[in-house]
Amino acid sequence: MQATLMIYDGTAAPDADIPRTGGVPLAPEGFIWPLCGDFCGGPMQFFAHLPVEYGVLSVFLCQNDPGACELWDATSGANRVFLFPPAGLVPVAVPEKGVTLLPAVSAIKTQVVTLEPDQDDGDELPPDAYDLARSGWEREPGEWFGKQREVLGSLGGSPSYLEDDRLPRCPSCSGATEFAAHLEEGIDRQTAMNLGGQLGYVFVCRPCSVGAFLTD
Repeated sequence: MQATLMIYDGTAAPDADIPRTGGVPLAPEGFIWPLCGDFCGGPMQFFAHLPVEYGVLSVFLCQNDPGACELWDATSGANRVFLFPPAGLVPVAVPEKGVTLLPAVSAIKTQVVTLEPDQDDGDELPPDAYDLARSGWEREPGEWFGKQREVLGSLGGSPSYLEDDRLPRCPSCSGATEFAAHLEEGIDRQTAMNLGGQLGYVFVCRPCSVGAFLTD
C-alpha cells in the first residue's frame, strides 16, 4: 500500500510553475478569474497549483464570507477546479476586490510512502493509505505521530474515508469524476486556507477539463 504525500518545501515565487498552495494561478491566455456561484458572487480565493501527469489542476474556493458560502459542498458553486494543459500557461490578473490570495506561498515536494501491513492501526475500518502515511510522516521511534503539519495533502490514490454517496459528479457532463488529490489547510495559520478544520478532496473529469471540490 502506497501514498504519494505532498510535503511542505519552503516558500516559492507567487507565479512559480511548481506544485504549490498560494500565489497566483497560471492559466491559458484569456482565462477569467472565477466568481462564487453561491451566496456572495465575489471572486474566489486561489488555493492550489498542482501539476499532474495529465495537466495542471487549479483549485479555487470562496472565502469572502466564510460560513455563508458553502465551500465544503461540491455542488454549491462556492468552489471550482480546472484542469489546464501542461504548457502555455501565464499568470492571471488578480481582481482588485474580494479575498483572492493566500497570505503566503507554500512550495510542495512529493514523497512516495510505502506502508507495511504491520503499520495498520488495528481499527475495525479498513486501513486508509493517506491517513496512515500522514500520521506516520517522519515519526520517531516510540512516538504516536510524526510531523503531520508538514503534510499538505496527497496526489492520486483513493479519497480518505469518504462515503460513496459523497463522490461528486462532473459539473459539466454529470458523469463520474476521478479522485485527484487531498488538500490540507496548511502548515500554519499564516499559510492556511480556511477549510473549517476539515480535509479537502479534489476530483477531476479529464474529458471536460473541470473538476469538483469538497471537504469532509
